[in-house]
Amino acid sequence: MDILITGLILGGTYALIALGLNLQYGVSRIMNLANGEMLVIGAFAAFTLFTVGQVSPLLTIFLVAPLAYVLNWLIYRIMLRPLVKRAKNRGMLEVDAILTTFGLSFVMVGLMIWAFGGDYFSYSYLARPITVFGDNYGLNRVVAFVCAAILCAALFLWLNVSRAGMAIRAVAVSPENARLVGIDVPKLSARAFALGGAVTAVGGAVISTFLTLDASTGVMFTMKALIIVIMGGVGDVRGTILAALVLGVGETFVASVIDPGLTLVAAYALFILILLFRPQGFFGRKPT
Repeated sequence: MDILITGLILGGTYALIALGLNLQYGVSRIMNLANGEMLVIGAFAAFTLFTVGQVSPLLTIFLVAPLAYVLNWLIYRIMLRPLVKRAKNRGMLEVDAILTTFGLSFVMVGLMIWAFGGDYFSYSYLARPITVFGDNYGLNRVVAFVCAAILCAALFLWLNVSRAGMAIRAVAVSPENARLVGIDVPKLSARAFALGGAVTAVGGAVISTFLTLDASTGVMFTMKALIIVIMGGVGDVRGTILAALVLGVGETFVASVIDPGLTLVAAYALFILILLFRPQGFFGRKPT
């Protein structure tokens, strides 16, 4: 039971990290390799506001979300939209986007080191134990899991119930057909990319309550998010949530039963198995 609960809490954290990338890649067709750096920016914001003004990270997210939305919208419009316009096919767009965002990640790391320094940062927030089913867990981790569950549920409902959400899903499935029914694909792509960045930054603010980070740790989160998105199926929120939970439980099991040093091996082994036997993801359909 302890492994399961710990794994689910870790999986909820992973879901926060991966949801943003899933929106950006699934809708905008942008494989954003600077996704992890956006998460670190959100964490830096929460750390700064808490240490300077004692502002709760749970309140910080209401400031981080709109600012990150605007920043990512500008990144898409200024840097990525020209790539979309000139791309002759999806393959060309993906290659250009990967190279561009790879460079952007280094720019963002450099700016963060210049602004905040290269040291690790952390702070104590809700760092006390709470008993769940007879075992003790960090309250900050439990709160992060609850935040992840609320955000995942809200995003899932919005995408499946609201008119704007269904339009975004239509663009994710087929941009060409979405244009035929009057959907403004470029505008929705920009909004989806911006929303994905906002979700990622909120995830960073939440996980900063219990993780020690520095300006260069974003690449690790980008790789984890990429694994989860591919495992769950590109553009599928359900798949992302399930893949995040599976990865969290799998890593916790390996760390507890075998060796903590093998958690990364387990993550990539699971990723390879999914690519080999179900490349379309958990809920995807096999191409006909």
